[in-house]
Amino acid sequence: MFALKQHCRDILAQQPGNRLLALDVLRGLAIMAMVLVNNPGSWRYVYGPLRHAEWHGWTITDLIFPAFIVMVGISIHLSLGGKQQLNKAELIKKGAVRALKLYALGLFLVLFYYNFRDPAYSYIEQKLLTVRWFGVLQRIGLVYFCTLLIVLYSGTRGRLCWLIGLCAVYFALMQFMPYSDAQGNQFVGLWDFGNNFAAWLDHQLLGASHVYFREATPFAFDPEGLLSTLPAIASCLTGVLIAQLLQSERPLQFKIRILMLAGVVAVWIAELVHPALPINKILWTPTFVLLSSGYTALLLGGTLWLTEIKGYRLWSAPLVVFGVNAILFFMLAGVAARILSMLPVAGTTLGNWLFLNVFQPALGNYNGSLGFALVFLLLSYLAMLWCYRRGFIFKV
Repeated sequence: MFALKQHCRDILAQQPGNRLLALDVLRGLAIMAMVLVNNPGSWRYVYGPLRHAEWHGWTITDLIFPAFIVMVGISIHLSLGGKQQLNKAELIKKGAVRALKLYALGLFLVLFYYNFRDPAYSYIEQKLLTVRWFGVLQRIGLVYFCTLLIVLYSGTRGRLCWLIGLCAVYFALMQFMPYSDAQGNQFVGLWDFGNNFAAWLDHQLLGASHVYFREATPFAFDPEGLLSTLPAIASCLTGVLIAQLLQSERPLQFKIRILMLAGVVAVWIAELVHPALPINKILWTPTFVLLSSGYTALLLGGTLWLTEIKGYRLWSAPLVVFGVNAILFFMLAGVAARILSMLPVAGTTLGNWLFLNVFQPALGNYNGSLGFALVFLLLSYLAMLWCYRRGFIFKV
């Protein structure tokens, strides 16, 4: 126990002094949760809370990605500091380069796959020519850059107007913009799987072979598609406003109370409006913006209270290891997961073989699947700890 405590103290002592501990902790928690839910031993055996909601409604898993987006907004404001008025052109250039790097990393993960078990597999036809253009890192890059522009050219009131306006425009397009399928059937105001204005837009502009839900009817679409990027930017702007609160001259106890109160109100409004405007992560509806940002504010307030008011910090050390290197962690985990899904072993893949021959016999179906994900996470932690100990922080 003493060795474990000393290990945690050493990690926290190495954290760069200019970083907000609570932000690294929550970023680490979000990226850790992403990797955990994305790497079960078998997708057939996943506990309900570790799955995304099938359509309307939400699970804890649905809150992970938007929490990270909110923290991107917090990071944007904290990193800019007083530099907004110094050289906007230079800041925009650096922001654009960073966004392009994030997009390129996301595209690399999409393309990093080969089916070695199929002799007839054609990488060009089945991967390059049907590449999925959008994804998690691609959305982060696009949302980051758009939010940066809004922050550089608007004050608090303007940012709040942008937040509300983006959600309002998205709702108006989804609810009132007519569209039609290939047979000429007219639709308007639908929020169904494969049949809504956002899906129609993805189908028309991205193409059915370049999105995640390729078999959706009547329109193939992407959960990180074009139109839903608008409310995702709104989620990022909630992070900017939270950062402004954190940098204000108010006492920390007051900031925590505001975070908790705002979080409760946002969640309450989202649940109240849900029957009329459904909470939906895939569509990233305005109610989902409220719900996910509200819970993120609650979690941030609770983390600040534990780490800054009560002084309980040792528990956060493993999350800091993930949080300071979140993009590197996501990339390495993504590459490792794809290698496990590519390498052929005994008529199946290495990952599936490990589940069927090690984890499932020892722990059963669901616990074995979860055990696989936890071991994957532990090995990832050891790799990231090695990087952290050596001061290697991957910056996009």
